[in-house]
Amino acid sequence: MFLAGAAFSQKLYRYSDAQGKVVVDFQVPADRISLGYEVLNSKGMVVNVVPRELTEEELESQEMTEKLRREAVAEQQRLRDWDESLMLRYSSIEDIKDAQRRGLGNLEIRLSILRGNRRSLKQQVENYQTQAADKERAGHEVEVEWLRKIEDLRGEIVNVDKDIAKRQQEIREISGEYDADIKRFRMLLDVVELRRNLSAERASSPR
Repeated sequence: MFLAGAAFSQKLYRYSDAQGKVVVDFQVPADRISLGYEVLNSKGMVVNVVPRELTEEELESQEMTEKLRREAVAEQQRLRDWDESLMLRYSSIEDIKDAQRRGLGNLEIRLSILRGNRRSLKQQVENYQTQAADKERAGHEVEVEWLRKIEDLRGEIVNVDKDIAKRQQEIREISGEYDADIKRFRMLLDVVELRRNLSAERASSPR
């Protein structure tokens, strides 16, 4: 029990191997340390980001050194905040998918309303144009107000088209954010499971 507890309390490290595959283990191979890695806690959350070692040219540049340090600190905080937020808000992948369906469902409803408004405006324009054509065929002049109304409706259609484009972009962005949350949460679950397996293997291995 003591060995299992000790192994479980150890930190995990996430790095990329020579083939570019992401690996999680209790240590980072010596030949990969200089390339940078992440330190994870028992829940799979990032607690530290160790940046890659600088080249000689980069070391000569204090500006580059400070820039990389700030980027590493910012990335560490971003990942930590993201992980903590996911663990607080969700307990499973299905929870995230449910939230995604609800969030996108509301946006799709708003988009449907906009499309309905566009169809209504387009129909009004067509009605005015038909009536104007009938007047011209009958030898009557089409009133200026009538033509202005058609132009106003066309302007409204342009504005609605812009709103539809914005809403579609919003749907794509939010859908992408949920997909990223799902991928990140799955990674957290995989790390927790891997830690359990590694700890079990170490506990059962002869000393």
